Amino acid sequence: MSEVMPLIPLRGLTVFPTMVIHFDLGREKSILALERAMVMNQTVFLVSQKDAELDLPTEDDIYTVGTVAKIKQMLRIPGNNIRVLVDGQYRAKVKSYIQDVPYFLADVEGMEDEPCKSTAKLTALMRSTAANFHEWVGMHPKQSDDAFASIDDIDDPGKLADIIATNIDLKVEDAQKVLSETHPAERLKIVSELLTRETEILKLETNIKNKVNESMSKSQKEYYLREQIRAIHQELGEDSNLEEEAAGWKKTIAELNLDKAIEEKLLKEIDRFSKMMPSSQEASVSRSYIEWILDLPWNKYASSKIDMKKAEKVLNEDHFGMEKVKDRILEYLAVQTLSSDNKAPILCLVGPPGVGKTSIARSVARSIDREFVHMSLGGVRDEAEIRGHRRTYVGAIPGRVMSAIKEAKSANPVFLFDEVDKIGSDFHGDPASALLEVLDPEQNKEFVDHYLEVPFDLSKVLFITTANTTDTIPRPLLDRMEVLDLSGYTAQEKYNIAKKYLVPKQIKANGLSAKNVSFDKTAIEAIINSYTRESGVRGLEKEIGNVCRKLARKEVSGDKSKKIITGKNITNYLGKEKYHYDKLLGKNEVGVATGLAWTIVGGETLFIETAVLDGNGQLQLTGQLGDVMQESAKAAVSYIRANAKKLGIEGEFYKTKDIHIHIPEGATPKDGPSAGVTMCTSVISALTGRKIRKDVAMTGEITLRGKILPVGGIKEKVLAAHRMGIKKVLLPSECKKDLEELPKQVLSSMKFVFIDTVDDALSEALL
Repeated sequence: MSEVMPLIPLRGLTVFPTMVIHFDLGREKSILALERAMVMNQTVFLVSQKDAELDLPTEDDIYTVGTVAKIKQMLRIPGNNIRVLVDGQYRAKVKSYIQDVPYFLADVEGMEDEPCKSTAKLTALMRSTAANFHEWVGMHPKQSDDAFASIDDIDDPGKLADIIATNIDLKVEDAQKVLSETHPAERLKIVSELLTRETEILKLETNIKNKVNESMSKSQKEYYLREQIRAIHQELGEDSNLEEEAAGWKKTIAELNLDKAIEEKLLKEIDRFSKMMPSSQEASVSRSYIEWILDLPWNKYASSKIDMKKAEKVLNEDHFGMEKVKDRILEYLAVQTLSSDNKAPILCLVGPPGVGKTSIARSVARSIDREFVHMSLGGVRDEAEIRGHRRTYVGAIPGRVMSAIKEAKSANPVFLFDEVDKIGSDFHGDPASALLEVLDPEQNKEFVDHYLEVPFDLSKVLFITTANTTDTIPRPLLDRMEVLDLSGYTAQEKYNIAKKYLVPKQIKANGLSAKNVSFDKTAIEAIINSYTRESGVRGLEKEIGNVCRKLARKEVSGDKSKKIITGKNITNYLGKEKYHYDKLLGKNEVGVATGLAWTIVGGETLFIETAVLDGNGQLQLTGQLGDVMQESAKAAVSYIRANAKKLGIEGEFYKTKDIHIHIPEGATPKDGPSAGVTMCTSVISALTGRKIRKDVAMTGEITLRGKILPVGGIKEKVLAAHRMGIKKVLLPSECKKDLEELPKQVLSSMKFVFIDTVDDALSEALL
């Protein structure tokens, strides 16, 4: 049975069935064939080429018999090469070539072994061949007889021949002769002859080596070996001198003033390296390991002198607002100035997207003249990303933490872990747990990367993490961090940021001049209110950039006039308005209450509607309400039933009436307890027929006893009410302290009433 599959010609290598081997591919044709095989069924036909020196072999330069193999693993290595691990399946031959460009594709037919009867002669051949193989292994310097102890148990002559041929050093011509033979007994006979020849050669080499060793003194032997190595290097065109390289490393170690244990480990590794063949893979791994450790910034620290005035100036130049974050950073710098032994804190900046969490970390580094390094944790699922791979793995490298420290060339940089709330975990391990060792001040003074295997002091690093929410950060990790909340910007703050930072930045980025382009106040406010809906300013900057690109096109087209962007002509550049904020309803209505909600992009107003219908006491909730919000509605109805008489409501309403609570924008999921008092007010209004004031908004969690509990996001909720034109806001009494964060112009234009019970809310909201 034949099959069409990609073909890869091998240079100086023959792959046998049952053979698991890795090799490197560098030729474009071979890499394309490998990629094609991975797309198909991971099966590829491996066949030797007749002349190993040929870079572009043709069909005539390739043997016809090879091995169909399964691709187990592939790894990209330096030099645009690919290291591939394959498992030989069965021998096969080329029936015909389908194509040779851009890679070889051939119609391959499997070759089954011919039937072979077990005879005494064949059994004797198998035993003698196995014995010869054990003898060859015993003399071979790089083979261990323990690894082939099970070879005596093989009762298939063909399989025995393949295994022995796989492990002895055969020329391609000889290996091809074995591979092409399909009769098991004949194949074993060929292998036996080749094995006998190789054993004799080994015996001769051993005898020669013993005689030479006996005739040379120790000094003569060393001199002779060095001369041999030097001659080999010259023949290979290599200009490498291991002794000089090792001597240079030892000099560097002496200058670094390392701990005694680390120094001893390095010197031991250098001694091992100096005894290896320079071209061997093991030497390459060892060299990379030594150079990695020596390149780390051992005992190299940025200047410890901190200029507080400069730091404060830089923070204020780069960011508008964020007073709490700036104050905390300046406090840390003040403590560092007074006490150099103080451990650096781990600050966690939590806030919605676009409020400047990442950029403020860069400003911190600039303000104290330290290097800044950055690692994004979004989607990281492999523990080795943090701690690195052990050197026993092929292609092992250190983790990204130590890579960043090496890049910083300083042992006390500002290190930002971005998106710490989006870190994941799977069968590769838990990166969050590995991160504990990095961030914990009690552990990171001796952080050990799996690849480097030596402790490195991270206690002087100023770690800053960012997150959109703390809900998904593992508790042990959150416990080691100091959380600083960055709330969304007010419209006035966005205006100031746009005017001072974003507009000049985008004008310059798009090749325009501030002399020819200007945005007036109404234009910036229109972009903020009508074209973006976010807590941060990332979308605002994009829209300003969008306007600037259109102005740049006009400029290139020959329009050199001064361009003034206003609220009236902004639609010429950005099109029709994308968003509109809720406005006050035209009149007071029964059963329609205004609630306040917090979202990841800021505050929102919610109109909660209630309709009372004739029925049998069913409660219907619509508008994509989450479990917590549904429970708040049920709690509100239970409170009303318990207090129906006091509220002037018919006592049997829950038997004769159906209550339908709806929150518009039904496609948007909503959840949380803060709409409890609003839903309760809406239902009471619908049951009593009393209208609700249109200019009153409220928020708060409700209990079955009618108590109003505190909720979060007060700043964003009040700003949403202010945008809508609300004049009075009802807040839980315990949220009074949250008003300190609000701008003065908002506080002065609104009335705040603090409520403890549902009765307090009703007296303020119902007419």
